[in-house]
Amino acid sequence: MREVELNPATIVTVIRILLIPVVMVLILVDLRWEAAALYLVAAATDSLDGWLARSRGQVTVAGAFLDPLADKLLVTAALLALIQTGDLHAWIAMVIITREFAVTGLRMVAVTENLVIPANRWGKYKALSQNAAILAVMAPHPWKWIDPWLLGIAVVLTVLSGVFYFVFARQRLVSGDEPEPPMAAES
Repeated sequence: MREVELNPATIVTVIRILLIPVVMVLILVDLRWEAAALYLVAAATDSLDGWLARSRGQVTVAGAFLDPLADKLLVTAALLALIQTGDLHAWIAMVIITREFAVTGLRMVAVTENLVIPANRWGKYKALSQNAAILAVMAPHPWKWIDPWLLGIAVVLTVLSGVFYFVFARQRLVSGDEPEPPMAAES
């Protein structure tokens, strides 16, 4: 078994994973501003670790596995804590979590066919909308009327991005061609 290389990008990802239970506890003990601040820091490290890996030429198998796992765990943990506190309906979390499992499963199937399903802008929009909605629900603020709107946008973008991944993957898996992903992420 290969040893995991701890480069700066991987260390940032591991720190994000270690912050997840702290965010959950802060939500559950009702230290909302602290939870929101720490969640924001943890979510921001997603861009940081990616930039570090690419800029230093240190993209690793461990990083490629841990980074999306950390993102999914952070979002899932926050959603579950917000359900526990009564701030979020379970069906919203279920839609978001189901999409994450489905896309991860799809990517695993594609790998068995030696195909890569790349990230695209819809996934980035989805992540941004989810993080904004989670932060809004988590943080105490006087404009709580906006929370359902942000959650609605997050759910719509979550579903749309999932549909786009499946349409793109179907084209690749069935034809073996290299179609252009819808709204491909710029490099």
